[in-house]
Amino acid sequence: MSNKPKRTAHIISHTHWDREWYLPYEKHHVRLIRLMDVLMDTLENDTEYKSFYLDGQTIILEDYLQVRPEQKERLEKYIREGRIFIGPWYILQDAFLTSGEANIRNMQIGHKDARRYGQISKVGYFPDTFGIVGQAPQLMRQSGIDNALFGRGVKPTGFNNTVADSEYESSFSELIWEGPDGSKVLGILFANWYSNGNEIPADPEEAKAFWDRKLADAEKYASTPELLFMNGCDHQPIQTDLAEALETARKLYPDTEFVHSNFPQYLESVKGHQENELSVVRGELRSQRTDGWGTLVNTASARVYLKQMNQQGQALLEKVAEPLAAYAHLTGQAYPHHLFTYAWKTLMQNHPHDSICGCSVDEVHREMVTRFAKSRDVAESIIEDSKRAVADAVDTSSFAQYGEDALPFVVFNTTGWERTGTVSVELDVQRIYFRDGIPLDEISRRIQTLELGERVVLDPSGKPVPFTLEDLGQRFGYDLPDDRFRQPYMARAVRITLQADAVPAHGLRAYALVSGQAAAQHSDNASASLITGNNVMENSILRVAAQPNGTLTVTDKRNGREYRDLLVYEDTGDIGNEYMYKQPEGEAPLTTRDVQASIRVVEDTPYRATLEIVHDWEVPASADELLQKEQIEVVYYPERKAQRVKETVPMKIRTLVRLEKDGKGVKVEASFNNQAKDHRVRALFPTDIEASRHRVDSMFEIVTRDNQPAIEWQNPSNAQHQQAFVDVSGETAGLAVANLGLNEYEVLRDGRNTIAVTLLRSVGELGDWGWFPTPEAQCLGEHAVQLEIIPHDGRGEESGAYAEAYQFQIPWTSVQTGIHTGELSAVHAPFVWSGEGVAFSAWTVNEDSGDHMLRWYNMKQQPASLRLEWPQSVSRAYKTTILEETEGASVEQLSESLELEAGPCEIVTIGIER
Repeated sequence: MSNKPKRTAHIISHTHWDREWYLPYEKHHVRLIRLMDVLMDTLENDTEYKSFYLDGQTIILEDYLQVRPEQKERLEKYIREGRIFIGPWYILQDAFLTSGEANIRNMQIGHKDARRYGQISKVGYFPDTFGIVGQAPQLMRQSGIDNALFGRGVKPTGFNNTVADSEYESSFSELIWEGPDGSKVLGILFANWYSNGNEIPADPEEAKAFWDRKLADAEKYASTPELLFMNGCDHQPIQTDLAEALETARKLYPDTEFVHSNFPQYLESVKGHQENELSVVRGELRSQRTDGWGTLVNTASARVYLKQMNQQGQALLEKVAEPLAAYAHLTGQAYPHHLFTYAWKTLMQNHPHDSICGCSVDEVHREMVTRFAKSRDVAESIIEDSKRAVADAVDTSSFAQYGEDALPFVVFNTTGWERTGTVSVELDVQRIYFRDGIPLDEISRRIQTLELGERVVLDPSGKPVPFTLEDLGQRFGYDLPDDRFRQPYMARAVRITLQADAVPAHGLRAYALVSGQAAAQHSDNASASLITGNNVMENSILRVAAQPNGTLTVTDKRNGREYRDLLVYEDTGDIGNEYMYKQPEGEAPLTTRDVQASIRVVEDTPYRATLEIVHDWEVPASADELLQKEQIEVVYYPERKAQRVKETVPMKIRTLVRLEKDGKGVKVEASFNNQAKDHRVRALFPTDIEASRHRVDSMFEIVTRDNQPAIEWQNPSNAQHQQAFVDVSGETAGLAVANLGLNEYEVLRDGRNTIAVTLLRSVGELGDWGWFPTPEAQCLGEHAVQLEIIPHDGRGEESGAYAEAYQFQIPWTSVQTGIHTGELSAVHAPFVWSGEGVAFSAWTVNEDSGDHMLRWYNMKQQPASLRLEWPQSVSRAYKTTILEETEGASVEQLSESLELEAGPCEIVTIGIER
């Protein structure tokens, strides 16, 4: 008699709902309304239709109820009864192109929205995510989730989501997934995709053929007799005859138990079996042991303008608006939770993989641009209110001694480290309000004839600060008071640029623009220069020399290391699509190595020097006619034979290279008007450092990756994802290249370990399962990109190089204020922290408790000490999770300071109860 356990077929009904993709959002939206109506009718009329999983994202509820608000009570009933499973996310986001804090807000808001309905599905759901970051197990564990279900990253997925056999990283479809901190979750790989139980036949003959194949496919990979069948797919309608289909299956296979199941039930069944030892998969899931053609990695460079908007939107929300609002909260201003939720939701609506990845039809991405602007407008409104509230609390009375026309202003550093750098501030020297009754022509005359005279910028100690002043002339403005009608005015405005020194982390420093005697005393302070030779800039750390071809030679004075040939531009053809890059066969890249550049000094001040480098270049206009034929015929992109045309178009690149007085890096801004199609542009940075591996910024982690891909890799390109930077380091030297919204890089196997950063990729089709033209993905028109070259001693965490790269992501904030007393000193920070190799991530206020929440993560694989000093009155401090739960949190009394150990790669959240 066989002891083989009876197998169970778990059928889980679901739909994977891409809000927008090959159809615009509203066309998918209409189909969603129809689906939800049918779902609730089915649940009401068919008691054998047990439950439905709503794709792990609560935004579906918002989308449905926006059109069908009268269905809310009915929907809530089925959720509370456990027949519709919702959460844990707000949206199903892309993992590599969204920030760590965006993912935390996604989980927090998803839980908050699901909690309103009384139930949160604790399922780590990543059905179609284009690879998953290594810290996902820790994020799951900190969210009370002990599992992760995913379709990509461990095995190959081919054309139209077909599954291919190869040597697997996991022995089974069940595995243990371990993060860099040691967190482990039960991983469930959709080895036969998340549609392997789709459209189950009710007809016996059809059902026999269906289940013979499907049961064998599932058993091929399963480690237990608990077999998973996902009854649904992308935008899949409800199978209304499922009960009949399952009854047919039970009659055909009496040795199999067919259950209309759900994820909690299925996961518990899997956990009850320990027959086979599961493989442990560690770290990132990036499909490295594949041929490299189906990884979808080049979505990191599709429509780069979207990635740039996303970087700006995320940075403004999490690194400027949130900490400034928390700062203002300490001065008594209400923290605008409702506005943050709205701004984050609006931003996150751009974070699904088909959206932020840039792999949808043009209509989708046009709407994304509007959403980015809407979220950014809310963030900027919060910033404006918060910075003024804090500035009003700063004691600027020391500037009164310089006369009534002294113009104080406050510079904020919202990064997690002390900061020195160049800041530009706009000030109104004089305002005349329309309410004063002066005729408009007289107002204009007074504003325009105002003498600016000799002026100087002073710091809080009265020390002069080198600066430049640009007269912006007359401008119109208005106030929007809380208690009165709008107040228009005319102003005489100036822009001053200066170096702000040692502004404390999450703190501020006040300055003033003054005239009169103080200005006369210090009128000759701005005489130093960073220009030390012909096209050479130099500070105490770095020497930067521009060569005739526009490349840079950067010398790190601290160790004498010289980096040559930096900033070559490369252009190649691209006959791929929004998902994947494909260079035409036999094509040699075009570069600016042999292009003579025009170079001149455009800025020479004591605090910053700037070189302008101009390349007058030409590149092929497009691919040839064969490409469109291959696209229409849906020829698989690795097999395409198209080439580029001989005709060329101008590709003029204007590059500004900046070195600041105390700068640790060389800042680069390049702009160009793209008139070519079907191509890719990259910037190349040879490191000449011997290393077989490199390090790259990812979500809450500095990941180490191999320069050489796995042996299964066939794609000539080995491009990968990055967030803030990529770094090639040796024992005594390293070169990091930071970026703003340039998420694709490659470390070339060229003998020089060159870092290649993608600046633009132009393609004309969506790709994937059909022919979807996307002419706007050619990205014609004006573009501007920003990078920073950061040499260091090989220890990126300890040397401050990575902190510099993170600070590069975050803009300075400033505001004009008046002369007044205040509770905050002119140089002030509400708290101080220290921890070598630890990165600061967030400062927010919890909506339920009102406690201040501070988050860090350990960049290293070794434990790190973290010290926090909070000089204000504090009741207690406690360590909590990313969900900021107080129940069960470890509590420490904070007598002005707190010390704790951050484990390897640990994400640490501390709550401060005041």
